Amino acid sequence: MGLFAGTPLERPVTCERCGNPLADCRCPREPGAAGSPGRILLPKDQPVRVQRERRRDKTVTVVRGVTVPPEGDPAAFLRSLKTRLGTGGTLTDGALELQGDHVATVVAYLRSLGYPAKAAGG
Repeated sequence: MGLFAGTPLERPVTCERCGNPLADCRCPREPGAAGSPGRILLPKDQPVRVQRERRRDKTVTVVRGVTVPPEGDPAAFLRSLKTRLGTGGTLTDGALELQGDHVATVVAYLRSLGYPAKAAGG
């Protein structure tokens, strides 16, 4: 199914943000109705919370609520954060975990990318 289906002008429906056909689009989207792709989630529409947690006497910075950036690769996004902070980290259950206390730095970085990030917790 595409634009002008059944005519010589037929072409696939494309994403308005990245320009790829919807089947190949990796832009973050809200869940849509059955069969429809849903609305694109822009960084400004994602409530991101960054908090500090203590685990086994170590501090971990946890980032929740961030959907993958338009590039669509959460591992690349995590890698850029780890490189920027010079620390280790992992992806778990939709959250980014970074070793150490980096709440202020991560909030500032996410705000520079357009996310309305806030520090959560005490």
